[in-house]
Amino acid sequence: MANQVFKGRYTVDKGQDVVVFLIGMRINQWWAVHKWLPVFLAMPGMIRELSINKQLGCLSMENFFSFRTTLLLQYWRSSEDLRQYAHGQAHLKAWKNFNQKIGNNRAVGIYHETYVLPNSHYESLYGNMPVFGLGKALGSIKVTPQADSFNKRLNKKYTEEGKSR
Repeated sequence: MANQVFKGRYTVDKGQDVVVFLIGMRINQWWAVHKWLPVFLAMPGMIRELSINKQLGCLSMENFFSFRTTLLLQYWRSSEDLRQYAHGQAHLKAWKNFNQKIGNNRAVGIYHETYVLPNSHYESLYGNMPVFGLGKALGSIKVTPQADSFNKRLNKKYTEEGKSR
């Protein structure tokens, strides 16, 4: 079902606030594999943990890769859930290993950004797409006349009987 394309236009069923979290790494020196590979390999265990243990608060995630940079886009139930995970066992171990092995070495960079979005401050539109992004995290509904424009989706709470997908 993850790759099933849903014909038509869909939007997010806006019923809750959401936290958007971007995290990733950038390979600054390709030849320093011994520096960047451990950073790259630290993430799959945490992704698996978050995928299996939904009670931790991660609603959904998407991975993106480019030539030098990885990006993991996550949607969280709350900033408190994200903070608790950041101070939990798996993340603290990865962070400690990073600081011991990499620290300020320029071979690899890391980043994260956090956005706390009240439900009145986001909108989305998916056309002929598989379940994706915020729609995957919060659920999606078919676009109706009450939600057929950017302004309507952004400024109004709307629901439909049951989720379309």
